[in-house]
Amino acid sequence: MILRTFGWSFGVTVVGLLLALLYDGPTGLALVAVLAVLEVSLSFDNAVVNAKVLDRMSAFWQKIFLTVGIAIAVFGMRLVFPLLIVGITAKLGPVEAFDLALNDSHRYHQLMNDAYPMIAAFGGMFLMMLFLDFVFEERADKWLPWLERPLARIGKLDQLSVVVAGGSLALVAWLSASDPGSVMIAGVLGMVTYILVNGLGELFSEAGDEDEDEDEAKDGAEAGKGGGRSGPSSLALATGKAGFFLFLYLEVLDASFSFDGVIGAFAISTDPIVIALGLGIGAMYIRSLTVFLVRKGTLHEYVYLEHGAHWAIGALSVCMLVSIGHHVPEWITGGLGAGLIIAAFASSVVRNRGEGGDSPDSAAGGGRPLHSSQV
Repeated sequence: MILRTFGWSFGVTVVGLLLALLYDGPTGLALVAVLAVLEVSLSFDNAVVNAKVLDRMSAFWQKIFLTVGIAIAVFGMRLVFPLLIVGITAKLGPVEAFDLALNDSHRYHQLMNDAYPMIAAFGGMFLMMLFLDFVFEERADKWLPWLERPLARIGKLDQLSVVVAGGSLALVAWLSASDPGSVMIAGVLGMVTYILVNGLGELFSEAGDEDEDEDEAKDGAEAGKGGGRSGPSSLALATGKAGFFLFLYLEVLDASFSFDGVIGAFAISTDPIVIALGLGIGAMYIRSLTVFLVRKGTLHEYVYLEHGAHWAIGALSVCMLVSIGHHVPEWITGGLGAGLIIAAFASSVVRNRGEGGDSPDSAAGGGRPLHSSQV
């Protein structure tokens, strides 16, 4: 199970470390290893949320996420994105930006830092909207009932997530940003991206559920007439347009998480090749961990993990907003996320033991394993 799930990650790790050794000797090897660990520590909560969404997708879109999505995550966000940001900021072409990264790392780092407030505003708002929509929704299971119950009650106010996120953005832009206008525009774009992609995914998912209900009714009618067709599965999975928008949602979510890792990586190295290798290896482990969580039904068995991941996302979004005006060390960001998830996992274990080891969800059938074609 471990080898089947993490085999590609192990292989990419070996290749990546060998390339780092050939590219920059023992120093490059050490830097890539550190960056890989940094990426995993900062993005573990990303894997938990990814697994929740991936469990709703059809086999085809799961496979797209685990193949095309990996290419986008590793090469797009970890290599091309920093070059694109520097190119836009300095008004350079892609080749010139890459040449600047290799031959003038100080200037390259400076340009990335100049662009960081806008990057943090976009990613922070996207993640904050995700967090707020989770905590403002009424849920049967509550990890922190003393806090989640009142939040769910006030969450009945329509569009409260937009109000809170927009107010937070305005406050940060006013108090901390050296260029409030750019921060506000980037933050609003992050909110709009979340609302659009998430809304389209839900819209087409509901449309797919309605179509499946109609098909089920037709199958039932035909069965009543003696037809031989069997009804569809009781588990409705996102296909077609719904699957596509869930895929887009996951990619934007991954991009928002990667912002913090990409910027934090510059504290360790400014070489784009070293950063891409290190963060790429880490991204592979996050993808493999996502698959592992789905196959094992971990989110069904440990019901508070999802809560912990969303609280970690909320903490990360706050850290990103604070970092617009003040530096937030990476160990604080990664430590908060890891600490919340560990606490949620421990709470889930205690809950399961108190119920004889069977949570309601696991008793109902546990997680849905990925299809064998996706190994």
